[in-house]
Amino acid sequence: RMYTKIAYDHFMNPRNAYLMDSSNGEGQVGDPACGDSLMLFIRVENNIIEEASYLVFGCPASIATSSMTSVMVKGKTLEEALSIKEQDIIDALGGLPKGKEHCSNLGVSALRKAIKTYKENCK
Repeated sequence: RMYTKIAYDHFMNPRNAYLMDSSNGEGQVGDPACGDSLMLFIRVENNIIEEASYLVFGCPASIATSSMTSVMVKGKTLEEALSIKEQDIIDALGGLPKGKEHCSNLGVSALRKAIKTYKENCK
């Protein structure tokens, strides 16, 4: 199965792909099985994720899922963001090719780590 138009668009035109200097939460994850890695940055104000960005190294699915994750979390409370599941990202992209679904784990794992570091840093 090929990539959907939405997934292809997020791969070819990734949203929010930059190093954020003003982040107050960061999460870094990697998948040793395929070599993909993601660093996700969030800026939280009043319990709302005001900004999200990332740096990613990986396949088209990793880039698309990272892009979609950054789009999905903006404007959400920390609790809402923590409720995002891998399948939510896959569904938002209109699906992923068989064997590429695991790439959504990167976004969710990095997001949870970024929220954890935010909470640790802002005690």
